[in-house]
Amino acid sequence: MTILASGGPAPAAVSAGQGVGPLLRAWRERRRVSQLELALRADSSARHISFIETGRSRPSEEMVLRLAEHLEVPVRERNALLLAAGYAPRYPRTPLDSPALDALRAGLERLIQGYEPYPALVVDATYDVVTANRGVMMLLEGVPDALLTPPLNAMRLTLHPQGLAPRIRNLREWRGHLLAQMERQIALDRSEPLRELYEEVAAYPVPEGRQDREPAQSVPYFALPMVIEHAGRTLSFVSSISTFNTPMDVTVAELAIETFLPADPATVKYLRSPVPHA
Repeated sequence: MTILASGGPAPAAVSAGQGVGPLLRAWRERRRVSQLELALRADSSARHISFIETGRSRPSEEMVLRLAEHLEVPVRERNALLLAAGYAPRYPRTPLDSPALDALRAGLERLIQGYEPYPALVVDATYDVVTANRGVMMLLEGVPDALLTPPLNAMRLTLHPQGLAPRIRNLREWRGHLLAQMERQIALDRSEPLRELYEEVAAYPVPEGRQDREPAQSVPYFALPMVIEHAGRTLSFVSSISTFNTPMDVTVAELAIETFLPADPATVKYLRSPVPHA
């Protein structure tokens, strides 16, 4: 079973009105790279980098892209840098339902379906769910319909007091992990929609009486798990997030595939039983 998001607001691109110099300086400072270090990486000089940042020199299109690459600027913001420098955007933003991305969508479907019975889903830059497999739908059983109206949002579903939050046994730890993850993304990308989502979910009250409870049996986890109750059982998962390497499209660059690996033998056995949700 899959869910296609209707498509929420795209993350705001950096304003091009400042000119490319201040924008590049802001990205360099955000990455904590000196002008000299950036110049060495980009096969330039600190003097030239300084002239670009102060507006005394207009960088070539190739130089803008080279600096953006070494500063790990997200693809969407690379377009903004090009516009600010007077060049056309390089990277398209193809709608996910476009025929041009048929192969991508089919590949994602096969990937997450092949991961069953373990949960897997694909989200966009603001955690709206693009597609999810039956393992995810199993965990969402019993969640109110109001939270299941597309576009689904993974953060809302997890942290809302009527969502998965009351079922997560180590909610305090898992909530802290998710909020810290969002904070790191906001610091790197300055996405206003993501900041608004963060402020929303961070304000959710912890469900009344919800106290972190340790599993009945101590398990030597290799990473922080999400320990969640389902159908009278306690399941443990460790999440892994994958993104596309060297993306050439804004839409593709902002997709993330999250898979949940069973963190103990009991979870594996339960999920591989003939009818794990019964």
